[in-house]
Amino acid sequence: MLQVKLIVTGDDFGYCPRRNQGIVDCFLAGAVSNVSLLVNGSAAADAAELARRYNIPIGLHANLSEGSPVCEVLKKNSSLLNQDGFFHGKMGFRTALSKGLLNMSEVKQELKAQVELFHELTGHLPPHMDGHQHIHVLPEVRHVFAEVLEEYGIKYTRVPIEPGLQNCDWIPPSLMDFYLGVEEDSFNTVDVFTRHGIRWPDIYIGLSTMGKNMSVSNIWSAIDTAIVEFTSKAPWPAHSTPQSRTVTIELMVHPGYPSVPPVGGCGEGPDDFSQSWERLHELQTLIKPELQSHYKTRNIQLCSFKDL
Repeated sequence: MLQVKLIVTGDDFGYCPRRNQGIVDCFLAGAVSNVSLLVNGSAAADAAELARRYNIPIGLHANLSEGSPVCEVLKKNSSLLNQDGFFHGKMGFRTALSKGLLNMSEVKQELKAQVELFHELTGHLPPHMDGHQHIHVLPEVRHVFAEVLEEYGIKYTRVPIEPGLQNCDWIPPSLMDFYLGVEEDSFNTVDVFTRHGIRWPDIYIGLSTMGKNMSVSNIWSAIDTAIVEFTSKAPWPAHSTPQSRTVTIELMVHPGYPSVPPVGGCGEGPDDFSQSWERLHELQTLIKPELQSHYKTRNIQLCSFKDL
């Protein structure tokens, strides 16, 4: 039987106390095996303490798009800030980047400051580091991001290329356009990350199963589709068969109890997605016993990046 190692990463740890509690509840239920910390989140210190208390594997969710920088010198008069003194936002960051308005040395400064703050909060460097709202695979940023990972010896990241994404007809066209943009950026990032010796799991899943689109059957189907596609393409070593090979998958999830304003966020208060029922829907789906039993039946072992 093909052995599958599945990393279920709870993103946005540190966003607010209710997000933290939801992610911890998922971890204790065996539904999340890894978390990604927003160090500029309003409850980041609390999140780091919870990770320590419950021994939760934790990495860094690098954030250049939501809230405020953690680097002191960038909190005023930085190309990373809009006129209100906050990061430009998910789409605003992409617009500013495409217009050549972002200073890459400031991007590097902020990424390094976030790694340092992560170290200060947790007592160790992140075993993996990805990007909030997928900023880490954007043009120019990808090079700086790779340099920072190599500098700190951070081995693992996320490359959001999801098999079968284009066939997911339940995703609305505007969101699909964004996802396909993320996918294209990710394809263009592979060589950059490879040159810097950075690694990532064989398979990524998470765009097609976000929020209200998450269901037990959607997760099963995304995993099955991805494994079939991967095993049909993979160049297996001469001495092994696909059945004796281990495949690694990262499933990106966003569980939590909905944020209640004004508490939460990364400096500006919580956004709409964080206040919505969709976070709770993810939490309730992930802890369903039938999902857990499916993993066991299919020889899927939950693990974290440091187990790879």
